[in-house]
Amino acid sequence: MIAQLRGRVLTRQPNHAVIDVGGVGYGVHIPLSTYTRLEGAAGEITLLVHTHVTQDAIELFGFSTSVEKQLFALLITVSGVGPKLAINILSGIAPEELIAAIERKDEARLVMVPGIGKKTAARLALELHDKVRAMAIETKVGEPAGLGLRTDLVSALVNLGYPEPRATRAVEEAMRDEVASEFEPLFKKALALLSK
Repeated sequence: MIAQLRGRVLTRQPNHAVIDVGGVGYGVHIPLSTYTRLEGAAGEITLLVHTHVTQDAIELFGFSTSVEKQLFALLITVSGVGPKLAINILSGIAPEELIAAIERKDEARLVMVPGIGKKTAARLALELHDKVRAMAIETKVGEPAGLGLRTDLVSALVNLGYPEPRATRAVEEAMRDEVASEFEPLFKKALALLSK
């Protein structure tokens, strides 16, 4: 089972990337958030991988953060949610927002995500409520507020080829200027700071 890939990005599309690892190109399905983080990746990048084996195929699903990978693994345990739909869900809503919506059993918010209908929203709320609650509690207890996000941001920048000390300074500056809990705006701001 492949659990991680480290290599260069050969090609990338909003839902798929090819990663060159030692001369072998691995095709990996990715959510939109991972696609965004691969933008402009010059050096080696690291993807956390879920290997999905069926009777007909072996498919790789890659994620830039452990939270996304954990959520993907939970989503595909729900009846009617396959790997492709799970990737679409993670492309349509931020992980923190998805956890919060399931924890609150907010079916109205869930049906706003492309690919989720009323029945699927009800199943997600019912079947994953306790599991994402445990995830949320573990995150809150296990690390100070913002630490997980800070770690993910620094890791993504290092994967793009920036030295860790510079990436850390840029992330800290981006997080100091505004209190944002979303990865995307903070990531873009840190990138802009590094580009100066």
